Amino acid sequence: MSDRGTLAGRVAVVTGASSGIGEATARAFAARSARVLLGARRVDRLEALARDLGARAAFHPLDVTDPESCRRFADWATATAAVDTLVNNAGLARGLGPVADADEADWREMMEANVLGLMRLTRAFLPALLARDRADLVHVGSVAGVQPYANGAGYCASKAAVEAFAQALRLELAGTGVRQLMLEPGMAETEFSEVRFHGDRTRAAHVYEGMRPLTAVDIAECVAFAVERPPHVCLQRLLLMPTDQAAATVIARGPRR
Repeated sequence: MSDRGTLAGRVAVVTGASSGIGEATARAFAARSARVLLGARRVDRLEALARDLGARAAFHPLDVTDPESCRRFADWATATAAVDTLVNNAGLARGLGPVADADEADWREMMEANVLGLMRLTRAFLPALLARDRADLVHVGSVAGVQPYANGAGYCASKAAVEAFAQALRLELAGTGVRQLMLEPGMAETEFSEVRFHGDRTRAAHVYEGMRPLTAVDIAECVAFAVERPPHVCLQRLLLMPTDQAAATVIARGPRR
């Protein structure tokens, strides 16, 4: 790759980079000549991705639910390069059912990964971001955070918490030059539903029947577009939906187009 891409000279940390949106975001940034520092639990996948991306990529194990793992990852990343972009992508959904029947372990896992993990890493990288002339902080949230739906209360609550965290942090960052994007995707065909249903691939496939969902690449391209904007332009929030999805629970289904 040449160094003439639109993000040449930028250094981006991407969490949850072993698959889905995280992997696609890493590829999108590397294709634009940014350097990418990758974190996730599945180190074998990180190694394969870094090998594929070449000299622009490096990786380190990361479990966002573990404070010590977050500390080690942030120390490694900031010692490796002058980080100017953090993409908080790591997270998950667990379970789909009424509150009365919910498994508290699922709630705890989502809160640890989606909320506390994101908050930990944001805090850890803020000094590095604030030290740069320009910097970007991207949170991958969900339409669930702004349009809660029945049977997903735990997941919706976790994403709503990220929304509130980002809004409060935006006020603290005013005047610093650090831009913050809250990205809220609708239905996207990644490993999301398979993880939500604890590995049930058949049930996961039914989620997208009769409609065309977003892909990880669709979302990654929007992340890259936001970061590519001139320093005085900040896309604060982006609700990104498939054309077949009018709202969180309003989906047009029919023959795939």
